[in-house]
Amino acid sequence: MIESGSRAFWRGTLAMYIGSFMVFANVWMPQPLLPVIAQQFELTTLQVSTSFSVTTLMLGLSLLVYGPVSDALGRKGIILLTMTGAMATTFLLSQAGNFQELLLLRALQGFFLGGLPAIAIAYLGEEYRPDAVIMAVGLYISGNTLGGIGGRLIGGFVGEWMGLSWSFGLMGTISLLCLLIFMYLLPRPQHFSPKPLRLGTAFKDLGAHLRNPLLLTCFMIGGLNFFIFINQYSYITFVLKSEPYSLSSKYIGLLFLTYLTGTFGSAISGRIAKRLSQPVCIALGTSILMLGSAVTLIPSISAIITGLLINCFGFFLAHSSASSLVNAKATTAKASASSLYLTFYYLGASTGSLYLDPFWQHFGWTGVVAGSWIVLSVVLVAALLLYRKTERHMKTGQQKKESDTFQLLPE
Repeated sequence: MIESGSRAFWRGTLAMYIGSFMVFANVWMPQPLLPVIAQQFELTTLQVSTSFSVTTLMLGLSLLVYGPVSDALGRKGIILLTMTGAMATTFLLSQAGNFQELLLLRALQGFFLGGLPAIAIAYLGEEYRPDAVIMAVGLYISGNTLGGIGGRLIGGFVGEWMGLSWSFGLMGTISLLCLLIFMYLLPRPQHFSPKPLRLGTAFKDLGAHLRNPLLLTCFMIGGLNFFIFINQYSYITFVLKSEPYSLSSKYIGLLFLTYLTGTFGSAISGRIAKRLSQPVCIALGTSILMLGSAVTLIPSISAIITGLLINCFGFFLAHSSASSLVNAKATTAKASASSLYLTFYYLGASTGSLYLDPFWQHFGWTGVVAGSWIVLSVVLVAALLLYRKTERHMKTGQQKKESDTFQLLPE
């Protein structure tokens, strides 16, 4: 098993970090260009949001495929195959001639992009020692945030300067470089035990995870948090594009540098979890996200940026903790459990605009924040219930251990 701080640890973790960067840079690149795309194709805010929600939808659904397949056929080969498909699709997107072609290719791209997120945490859980997994997962998820930042900066700056086609072309080139580095760095799996690929078994595993109250609560928390968090960013682009801010796409792209606090939150989540339980970390992160959302109501650029900085830290603290907890509580078919968590996660991203758009249409940004608080309050209650469940399970396990120890004592 790979130990924390070893050479193999840093090679594998860096590979996952770079792969994560590639995946999420591709997912979120069009987001700062949403107002421009809406104007160019005469689309509503809800219609134009499909240019990335279709990607997250397909990504989420693909996770249900890659998890069981990787449990049977292995991890590394499938990751490399899907990353290659995502890179090729990005180059094809640079040649898209209309919005319909863009949507079709973004859907295909989303299917390929699901490979790494579906398998990464299961790979780490099999190859790393338990203490190393917590640190590696936090660093891996921090790569998600930098990928989101990098992709949006490319979309904002290159899109405004050279157009959407050049943005995808440059992103394809960066993806190829990331893929080559990933192939070189990722250690060969040593502890993978294949299971026969049976659809009945796959559905049975998924059903077992869904019937597990602890896992189901984690799935719901991850989905609802992302349901709000990522779609807030979509609507804030329209706020900043209009009066009195009138920001251009490149400056809206810079707004996503606020994700850096999310990178920090993910990276330190493992350390915080050693002091506080993971459900408490989830509740803390969700509370911070609610606070940041409220701060964005202050009508100034500095307040909006401050609020988004707070939001990112809180969201990624909660996400990292929930993701790690799923890996810890899934005793079998870990890849399927991770995939199911991420399916809820990305379905939340894909459907959040349907919920928030009526708030936006009738009440503007204030309505978006109010709608966000309603959902996040539900998440906070769920996190506290999760804390009670995990504490109860820990006490039950401790009592059983003490009972077993007592029975083994000599008479």
